[in-house]
Amino acid sequence: MASSQTAGETERPVSQGGSRQERDALEEGTESGALELVSVTEEDLPVVETPTTFNVSSFSSQNSHSSRFYDPDTQDPHVPVELPAVASAPLPVYKAHNIQIPPSPGVPVIKVQPFLDGERLSDLKSLCWPYVSRRLLALLIILGLLIVLVLVLGIGLGVGLKSCSGKFRCLSSVQCISRNAVCDGVEDCGDGEDELSCVRVSGRSSVLQVFSRGSWRTVCSEGWDSHLGSVACRQLGYNSYVSSTDVPISSIEGVFQNNLVALNINQTGLQDNVKIQNSSHLRKTQCTSGVVTAVKCIECGSRPAVHSRIVGGNLSRSGLVPWQVSLHYQNQHLCGGSVISERWILTAAHCVYGFAQPVLWAVYAGIINQPLGVTEALSVEKIIYHANYRPGGLSYNIALIKLKLPLSFNDQVVPICLPSYGESFEDGQMCLISGWGATEDGGEASLSLHTAQVPLLPSRDCRRLGLTSWNICAGFSEGGAGTCQGDSGGPLACQGSGWTLVVVGSWAESCGQANKPGIYTSISEALTWIQQQMEKEEDQRR
Repeated sequence: MASSQTAGETERPVSQGGSRQERDALEEGTESGALELVSVTEEDLPVVETPTTFNVSSFSSQNSHSSRFYDPDTQDPHVPVELPAVASAPLPVYKAHNIQIPPSPGVPVIKVQPFLDGERLSDLKSLCWPYVSRRLLALLIILGLLIVLVLVLGIGLGVGLKSCSGKFRCLSSVQCISRNAVCDGVEDCGDGEDELSCVRVSGRSSVLQVFSRGSWRTVCSEGWDSHLGSVACRQLGYNSYVSSTDVPISSIEGVFQNNLVALNINQTGLQDNVKIQNSSHLRKTQCTSGVVTAVKCIECGSRPAVHSRIVGGNLSRSGLVPWQVSLHYQNQHLCGGSVISERWILTAAHCVYGFAQPVLWAVYAGIINQPLGVTEALSVEKIIYHANYRPGGLSYNIALIKLKLPLSFNDQVVPICLPSYGESFEDGQMCLISGWGATEDGGEASLSLHTAQVPLLPSRDCRRLGLTSWNICAGFSEGGAGTCQGDSGGPLACQGSGWTLVVVGSWAESCGQANKPGIYTSISEALTWIQQQMEKEEDQRR
């Protein structure tokens, strides 16, 4: 740009060729806002002098730092392309009017007229849409292929699962093994699950049984001793052993009197990791001694004798329900639970589902009143709930809490007994419930532990409510004593030779109202799962 020019003048490139009509046509096209792409060859271009300045006009800039010039033909203000070093933001939008450059051999020259003020931006979008559509289509095709792949793999897995028909499927893999290989003392599944729950205590006398060759067999007392008793208790998930007792065959339930076996183990070579169900250790027997073995792994179910008739219930006192614990989540009482061993607390799955971070929980045992004052909290190591539990469901509503350190048992802290397999409880039997639940329907949780006695209801009454074998109902038809929200996960204990945990609190439509019983989770139904988890943890500890 010539510095000697004054405002209002502009140096225009002089074209040697091209008519006035052509220039007018070019400007008319510019004003119409059309986009024109024209390929110009070397022969088509007139010879022009090299311009010293490219002139463009500003739509929005009022930049006071640049000299203003006027096109004598159009009277449009023009601003030199050379912008000042410091320009105000935002930068202006420019419109090209008439730009001609000298041609280069073999290189086409393109002249472009831009859209005006975005008036025809929609036209540009329509030009770009086919390219966007192709990319979107490609993404949809890839997504469809992934879905098909997942379906194929799912179907293949399903076929693999069906192929386990008549066999035992390892849950840790799709591996199938013969049912005769289950509980044979040899771990065939990756995590040894085929050798879990192969020992149990059954019936009212807690006689010992092992699962071998596809059936449960009662263990004759021939060759039995305390060392074998300790091994059996470890397989039951306990790290303690109390005693073994001889029980006359004639005194046990008929279903347990057949299929008898005896153990044939060299005691001097017996190792701690031996499995009682190992087929090489078992032999069929007529049990000529006439007695079978009953095993006791833990002292449980003892408490002072009381009679109390929770909603309609009485305040508890120390030692009345020594298995009852308070489960605190983030320093607030949330649910009840029951001590079943030195390291394990049993509760309901709905209490911990979605809140299974151990660090946020604390367990308080041997307490009556809340708040707790100086009572020491027990830290939680692990929380396990049944894998089949679903929120809002009443089946599989069971969970285990493992403590970091073992409990010390005393008069205020005593474990409750788990039922034996096949142990039954009579309809109408009075059992004990306890907890810190509301003392009236819709009320606040109690600060003191309450207890009450409620009768077990016939299973047909539960079936009429649409419940399953996982559920037991209890309560008075006229209402009165019942369980409320604060008692979720807490115990319902029935008394036999000792106090036995029959169910854990699950749900109640209303607290202690007539014809609306409390609904509980059956421990007998959950017993296999409970034992499996405890045994698995005990194996890992060793």
